[in-house]
Amino acid sequence: MKRTIRFLVPLLGYLLLLNGPQLYAQQTSDSAYKRPLKAVLTDIEKRFNIRIKYTDKQVAGKFVPYADWRYRPTLEATLDNILTPLDLKIKKDKDTYKLGEYEYYRWSVPEGWAELDRIAAQYTNQSEWEQRKAELKPCIREALQLTHLPAAPASQAIITAERKFDGYTVRNIAIEILPGLYINGSLYKPAKYKGKIPVILNPDGHWQQQRYRPDCQYRCAALARMGAMAFSYDLFAWGESLLQFEDADHRRSLAMTIQALGAIRILDYLLALKDADTARVAITGGSGGGSHTVLMAALDDRIRASAPVVAISSYFYGGCPCESGMPVHACGNRTDNVEIAAMAAPHPQLLISDGGDWTDKMPEHDFPYLQKIYNYYNKKDNVTNVHLPTEGHDFGINKRKAIYDFMAKNLGLNINAADESKITIEEAPALYVFGDKGERLPSGAIHGFAQLEQVWKTAINAAE
Repeated sequence: MKRTIRFLVPLLGYLLLLNGPQLYAQQTSDSAYKRPLKAVLTDIEKRFNIRIKYTDKQVAGKFVPYADWRYRPTLEATLDNILTPLDLKIKKDKDTYKLGEYEYYRWSVPEGWAELDRIAAQYTNQSEWEQRKAELKPCIREALQLTHLPAAPASQAIITAERKFDGYTVRNIAIEILPGLYINGSLYKPAKYKGKIPVILNPDGHWQQQRYRPDCQYRCAALARMGAMAFSYDLFAWGESLLQFEDADHRRSLAMTIQALGAIRILDYLLALKDADTARVAITGGSGGGSHTVLMAALDDRIRASAPVVAISSYFYGGCPCESGMPVHACGNRTDNVEIAAMAAPHPQLLISDGGDWTDKMPEHDFPYLQKIYNYYNKKDNVTNVHLPTEGHDFGINKRKAIYDFMAKNLGLNINAADESKITIEEAPALYVFGDKGERLPSGAIHGFAQLEQVWKTAINAAE
């Protein structure tokens, strides 16, 4: 029996070694000194007296090679050395540390400011800036695969019956932007008007209830009461577009392109209406709709005024592939959303920022840059910033009031008619084009992303 035990003890040690460093304390370079990520995080917590929050899924199956060699005297350097190779990072909020995925679209504030300074150093006057813009614009179009626009379907827009309210009317409209692909929205117009009226695009943002939210309805109805036609529309694979796609499709890179094409097609449609004033065209959107607002104001010369809301920052590139999925930011040896916003100059532009998201430092660095660009045209006052330091990431009443003032001033609208108490908030189904259950979706509609990719490829090849 003793001989058996003497044999089993070294055998057990050998088996533990074969099972890896998680079961055997001694490590060597043969095992790359690797340790389970969970064990490493536990050790960091003890060494630096902190608490790191993470889920089992985030650490399962992950190992840190040469773990003990990655420690440094400071917590920040240690975390950077350990987590960066795993495409992980720590998010700190006051005394809380939370494990998160690497975010290509989010930079530190100093890095973002330094990058904008590097970009801005390439021009010092209007002529040099115009050269820079002439370089960026075609590159952005190419990055979006929109250098050659695909042919527009010859179909007529699908329009629902008019609904009448206090000072405004609403119709729901679907426009076929590619064969079988529809972009849906609601067109708000003044109840009474004469002649031609301004056109205002209102792309949806990344909030729940999509464009059916009360804040969307308040904004568009108020703008209509003020004397404009305001079109509120879905982002790709968002809202009523989910009749054709899965919600996960919204986070595919092609979403950025389809949304840009959709805005172009919407303008084609609206500006062809007999009562549309083609000289007074604006766009405003919040969050992801704000990124979209800046992109379209830079690309489409028909847009004469823009107002991105809680969206633009030199250290945030858009947290959704529908904002940053296509390589537009690689243009011109790299650009950022603030420089893209500057491409709207000298047209009037309002940027609304707040203290609760990545726009929190807009007045300190990014806005002065924009003022400098507008000053090249002697139009410094054409760019304005309404900063709401005590507010968060939303499209609340103070943000809407700033929009009403901006649009009234630059489009010649009646600010006295912006009375939200006169507005009726409709239930979501009232804003559908294709029925409560999508029963009126045309039979030839695309179903699924794979079919869209094929249609897109065919359309682009034909355009080229």
